[in-house]
Amino acid sequence: MDIVAIGSDHAGFLYKKELIAFLTSLHYEIKDFGTYSEASADYPDFAHPLAEGVAKNEYAFGILICGSGNGVAITANKHAGIRAALCWNEELVSLAREHNNANVICLPSRFISIDDAKKFVKTFLTTNFEGGRHQRRIAKIDACATS
Repeated sequence: MDIVAIGSDHAGFLYKKELIAFLTSLHYEIKDFGTYSEASADYPDFAHPLAEGVAKNEYAFGILICGSGNGVAITANKHAGIRAALCWNEELVSLAREHNNANVICLPSRFISIDDAKKFVKTFLTTNFEGGRHQRRIAKIDACATS
């Protein structure tokens, strides 16, 4: 099974712990980028290395969690080849994978329940990219990121 990378700041730490246990129960191998406590931490310190690893195909997917999800999404999307999607409902999760071929899901721990987070992550990891017209659009994103 592919390795899934996960990281959070202090606001997402408890969700990260729960998601690691959940994913381990589903037999996923996990790379934990931190943080490792609820002590105040800066989300770029975890989002940058995770995004770099996903961009280099060292990890199949990434999961990032912070209070709003915005900080980690903005940070991850600075990396060429990363398509980080901020998701707070099931439809957004499915569309992020089906239409945008998102490779990092960003979750807002202060706005969703842990049960929803688990459901969203499972959907994210099991939903396939549709390709077709969406592939043409993805290619245009990546072309801009490298120019």
